[in-house]
Amino acid sequence: MRRTIAGLCLALLLAASCGWSHRVSPGRFEARAREVVARWDGSAGDRAWRSGFVPLGGLQDPGGWTDPPAWAALSAHNGVWQLAAELPANPLAAARLRWPDGSASEVPLVTAADAYAELSKPADFIEEECPAKGCRPLRVTGAELGETTLTTTRGTIRVPAWLFGVKGVGPKYVYVAVAPSAVTARPQAAEGESEEVTGFDLVAGKPHDLLLEYGHGSCDRIHGARAYETGKLVVVDVDEEGSGGPCNLMLNIARTTVTLARPLGDRLVLDSGTGLPVVRGVRPPRK
Repeated sequence: MRRTIAGLCLALLLAASCGWSHRVSPGRFEARAREVVARWDGSAGDRAWRSGFVPLGGLQDPGGWTDPPAWAALSAHNGVWQLAAELPANPLAAARLRWPDGSASEVPLVTAADAYAELSKPADFIEEECPAKGCRPLRVTGAELGETTLTTTRGTIRVPAWLFGVKGVGPKYVYVAVAPSAVTARPQAAEGESEEVTGFDLVAGKPHDLLLEYGHGSCDRIHGARAYETGKLVVVDVDEEGSGGPCNLMLNIARTTVTLARPLGDRLVLDSGTGLPVVRGVRPPRK
């Protein structure tokens, strides 16, 4: 587990001399893992992660278009919309969501008019402004209630979504219709804590092994991964050691495996750096 360094590292071009260099001993890792387990087990975050409605990204992350024309994406980003049809405005009944474990829950929905009012706003940060003569307007020709896929802490589910037709754009614009009040925010790391393990996956044919994804500096030495296990949780860590001297600032993404005492089962994987769950899924290695 990497030690927290107070202050800023001085960089000249790509050269840096961030001076952390001490490894965390097995005893200190276990102490940290016990602290992480005690803080997470039974907490509000734990209850929400296991039984609440917590999207892994933003509620609208799967929204918008699939492969839209460049002009449409730019116009949407800049909020250049025109409403050319009357939208349903009546309140909707709550929707029943079905979870992969067979359970169900009800969530309130937003109207098409409320969804349009939100999606037609310009982005908070506009990197590429509209051309001088303006973007091509996005003319909304109607909306219908459909469904889309959403990834949550409890698995992938189907959720209600408003599907907006836009003149000149083939795919419908998708806006998740679940009201924000139904969502529990994803837990955040405490100040001073940094993520070590960024993702994990199961290793095919090896039920005791986990594949861990992590970031490291170009000059770091990697001494392997470690795991601390309880009946409900697994805390993981990558044992890294900095060079203690000048190095470039490039962050490298790598993968390693750690062997558990027993198969993971339904236990949550927690990152020792943040004390928060590690999301299943790793990026494919570069070819």
